[in-house]
Amino acid sequence: MDIEQKQAELIDYFVKQAASLKGSPLVDVIVEATSHPSLFAFSEILSVPTIVELEGTGYIKYRELLRMYAYGTWSEYKSDAHRLPQLVPDQILKLKQLTVLTLAETNKVLPYDTLMQELDVTNVRELEDFLINCCMYVGIVRGKLDQLRRCFEVQFAAGRDLRPEQLSNMIETLANWLSTSDNLLVSIQEKIKWADSMNEIDKNHRKEVEERVEEVKKALSAKKLQTVSRPALISEGMKRSFLNLVE
Repeated sequence: MDIEQKQAELIDYFVKQAASLKGSPLVDVIVEATSHPSLFAFSEILSVPTIVELEGTGYIKYRELLRMYAYGTWSEYKSDAHRLPQLVPDQILKLKQLTVLTLAETNKVLPYDTLMQELDVTNVRELEDFLINCCMYVGIVRGKLDQLRRCFEVQFAAGRDLRPEQLSNMIETLANWLSTSDNLLVSIQEKIKWADSMNEIDKNHRKEVEERVEEVKKALSAKKLQTVSRPALISEGMKRSFLNLVE
């Protein structure tokens, strides 16, 4: 099963779980979701009505925690830790994995120093073990560890949930892409039309050439016949002249 299909199934499972519960039982669902080793998308769970209803209740901090997993990073969690639930080790690991994905969204070369600072890692060996075992092996990123340059070269990174403020930019990007595609399609259609026109001209030209060749062939054939029959006429005339002389 590929990672996209597994994500979709897990999201569907947790959405249904959250939709069927209210109040304190939702806390267990949120903790399970944010601890799950194969789940990396949370915005759909965050938008479930029963989760939204936690706003203004004593469980609001768990909704904010879920929001952190949808859009936030490990350093952002540390800044807001005083108003959020304490994390278990699996949740800490997950949030650090998500932090790598966030960094990889805008930079394809991630310096080791930046990664160690963002992930609270103290040495290169620990960092490389984390990237290999907890990120690349899991399938959320692919890349090359460059010890000489002390950086991680990102070749692929799974996408995170779009922040609400990113949605308008995404819509604008897609609109621009659509406009570019439309212009490209028009250009291709014009080139096809031009190619068809040139093909028709070429056909007509070939037809004219073939007709002229046939005319030349016929003319040469007729001329050849005239050349062959003329000596025969001359010979007949000489024969008659000779007979008249003899007589």
